[in-house]
Amino acid sequence: MPPRFPKEFRDDVVRIALERGPDVTLAQIARDFGIHVGTLDKWLREERVEAGLKPGVTRSENAELRELRKRNKLLEQEVEVLRRAAAYLSQAHLPKRLYPLVTELAEDGIPVQVSCRVLKLSRQPFYRWLRSPVTEREIVQAYRANALYDAHIEDPEFGYRFLADEARILGEPMPDRTAWKLCRDQGWWSAFGKKKARGKGRKPGPPVHDDLVQREFVAAAPNELWLSDITEHWTSEGKLYLCAVRDVFSNRIVGYSIDSRMQSSLAVAAVNNAVLRRGSVAGCVLHTDRGSQFRSRKLQRTLTSHGMVGSMGRVGAAGDNAAMESFFSLLQKNVLNRRSWATRDELRLAIVTWIERTYHRRRRQARLGRLTPVEYEAIMNKQVALAA
Repeated sequence: MPPRFPKEFRDDVVRIALERGPDVTLAQIARDFGIHVGTLDKWLREERVEAGLKPGVTRSENAELRELRKRNKLLEQEVEVLRRAAAYLSQAHLPKRLYPLVTELAEDGIPVQVSCRVLKLSRQPFYRWLRSPVTEREIVQAYRANALYDAHIEDPEFGYRFLADEARILGEPMPDRTAWKLCRDQGWWSAFGKKKARGKGRKPGPPVHDDLVQREFVAAAPNELWLSDITEHWTSEGKLYLCAVRDVFSNRIVGYSIDSRMQSSLAVAAVNNAVLRRGSVAGCVLHTDRGSQFRSRKLQRTLTSHGMVGSMGRVGAAGDNAAMESFFSLLQKNVLNRRSWATRDELRLAIVTWIERTYHRRRRQARLGRLTPVEYEAIMNKQVALAA
């Protein structure tokens, strides 16, 4: 099976190939970036089609065609809903209830969302109708919530404990914990409640993972321990952010993502790109700092979906992720601080070129026995295969 490359990596390689000098060949660029020259040639042909320099179907045209097919299917479903509804309502001997019709349409493959939108029905009551009748517990909770609400309206200053006391007086006894859950779900907070800290100076959030590394940056095999962090640098257009993922086994940057905004999606894209290039990574530990991007729910769901394990260092302890900080220090000295950068695209291409061409394939490291990361992985993978 041919290797799969992230779209971000592919776009960067194509742009570098298009902007190459007259003495640089496609074979040399392909070799520098670890891809086949035929693959690079294919990417360039597709780019020429996108630019209108060559006949063919562009990605936008393909997307438009898929959207038109989707819209056509949706219109067919809407027509079928109207036809069935007209036939259903024309029968005088049947009660005019539309919920059974929605159920029949769903059994025939028409989504409930489409049927409810065409018939101007709300989906929530329909799903409640589908479920079993209201349980005794739900009735009790409703009476409790009514008692708490009446007490909250009468005295907005009361917290949930005082509201629970008032509810007991009104004949609806409940534990304080239950009162807190009901008040939380409905947003009935005391008027004197403490406001959340916002802006600069707030304390960092709690770690979502334990520190499984303890500054022992050692891995016996690929995809055993990854490190990740985010760095930033100014250009004339504004800041550019880089999130990189490093394999401790060979010090190779197995994935990265570059964007003009530092959001959780930046870290998620970097991890997904790394998984796409490395294949099966179940059990791999991803060690980061306690930045909000790495504590986000999106990244936690991403790690879970790939079978990975999270790890986090302490706040303000750069040594807890020293191996990743050392890579960013090299990047800072060799690329970022060498000159001023006019555009984000200019800096992006410089970063990608240095990582893929210089750091991966030309910079020899003492820890790897004076080998480059690519050479080290190639040699060690052969040894593992022979030992097996």
